[in-house]
Amino acid sequence: MRRKDREITDGKRIDDIITACTCCRLGFYDKGSVYIVPLNFGYENKNGTRIFYFHSAKQGRKIPLIEACPQVGFELDTDHRLQPGRTACDYSMGFQSVIGSGVVAPIHDRGEKQRALQALMYQNTRRHGWDFSDEMTDAVYVFRLTVTSLSCKEHR
Repeated sequence: MRRKDREITDGKRIDDIITACTCCRLGFYDKGSVYIVPLNFGYENKNGTRIFYFHSAKQGRKIPLIEACPQVGFELDTDHRLQPGRTACDYSMGFQSVIGSGVVAPIHDRGEKQRALQALMYQNTRRHGWDFSDEMTDAVYVFRLTVTSLSCKEHR
């Protein structure tokens, strides 16, 4: 990271920033180009391993991309604040952001899919205890991103 003065290294702060985000953008490799898709997500930190959960329809562009190349990049950002200045060059933007890479994999086990969907719903509603019937669970494609590298930045 070029601006070390903006780097966040405290694990709890990083988790708090991730929790404050509402969209995770995944970048997939697609035959010599990159396909970026914004997704809502669930999140958990399991003993220092950061895991994101996503769901989608069972068809679509990202499904074969996951199978072909499970390495992805990701980006999240939040807390955007325009910081005015006297001249155009004095203006700045405050933000918090997380970028990284990891490995994606589909989740096939129904119980694990339901836990992932619980995490996704908690991230978006801050409520626990959602009911997912087997029919509902089986109707969606659920996958996880296990983070392999990450950096976090804040500009106040």
